[in-house]
Amino acid sequence: MEQSRTGSAGRKGMLLLTALIWGVAFVAQSEGMNYVGGFTFNCCRFLIGGAVLIPCIFFLRRLGGDQRSGEDPQDPGRTGNAGNVGNAGKTEKEQRRMAVLGGICCGIFLCASSSLQQFGIAQTTVGKAGFITALYIVIVPVLGLFLKKRVPLTVWISVAIAAVGMYLLCIQEGFSIGRGDFLVFLCAIGFSLHILVIDYFSPKADGVVISCIQFFTAGVISGVLMLIFEEPSWSAVAAAWAPVLYAGIFSCGVAYTLQVVAQKDVDPTVASLLLSLESVFSLLAGWVLLGQRLSAKELFGCVLVFAAIVLAQLPERKRA
Repeated sequence: MEQSRTGSAGRKGMLLLTALIWGVAFVAQSEGMNYVGGFTFNCCRFLIGGAVLIPCIFFLRRLGGDQRSGEDPQDPGRTGNAGNVGNAGKTEKEQRRMAVLGGICCGIFLCASSSLQQFGIAQTTVGKAGFITALYIVIVPVLGLFLKKRVPLTVWISVAIAAVGMYLLCIQEGFSIGRGDFLVFLCAIGFSLHILVIDYFSPKADGVVISCIQFFTAGVISGVLMLIFEEPSWSAVAAAWAPVLYAGIFSCGVAYTLQVVAQKDVDPTVASLLLSLESVFSLLAGWVLLGQRLSAKELFGCVLVFAAIVLAQLPERKRA
C-alpha cells in the first residue's frame, strides 16, 4: 500500500513537472519570435519534437511489454502500453492506418492552432496567453453539444465565470480587445477542436505514434508556410537555438512522454487539474524571466479564468 502511494505521488509529480515545462514554453515561444518568424519557429520545434518522440515510442512499447507480462488479475484488459489501451481487438495494419490518418488530421489542427498562438504571444504577455489558451478546457465540453453530448450545469457556470474573467483580462479601454489576445483566443478554440479530433482517433491507435505523426505533419505544413510568407535563414534559426530546442525537445518530446507515462495510473480529474497549472506557471515564468507584470484587474481576471477551468473539470455528482 505504501509503495502504491509513493508511486502515485511520483506520477503526480511528473504531471506537475509537465505543467511547469509547458508553462515555461510560453516564454520560449515569446523569445523565439525575437529571432525568427512564427512559421519558422513552429516548423523547427515540431520537427524536433517528432524526432524526439521516435525513441520514446520504442521506450514506451518496451515498458508496456514488461508490464503486460504481469497483468493485473483484477483488470486483465489493462496493459502497460499507454497508447494502446482498448486496441487489442484491432489488427496491427488497421491500427497503423488509423495512426497515420489520425496523426495527419491532428497535425493540421495543431499547425493552425499553434500558428495563431505563436503570432498572438508576440503581441501580448506570456501570462495572459497562458490563461487564455487554457480556456480550451471550458470550450471543449461546450463544443460537445455539436456531437450531441450533454453539457453539465457546472460547465455552463464555468463559461459564465470565464467570460467575466476574459473581460477583465483582455478588454481594454473603449471596449476593444488586443489583437494578440484575440489571436490566442482563436487558438484556444483551435486547440479545443484539436482535442476532439484526438478524442476520436486515440482509442483506435497508439496515442504516442499519433502524436509523433502529428508533429511531423504540423512541421511540414509550417515549413511550407514559412517558405511562402517568411524569409528564413540558418543564422536566424541558430540565434534562436535555445527557445527552439526547449520548445521542441522539452515541450513536445519530454513533457508529452511524461504525461503519457504518468497519466495512465492517475485519476483523470486529478491529472487534468494538475496539468491546468500550466497557466499559472506561464504567468510566473513571464514575471520571473521576462519581467512582465499584469495589472490588478488583469490578475483578478486570471483568478476567475482559473476558477472556471477548475470548476469545469470537477466530476458531476451522480443523482440518486
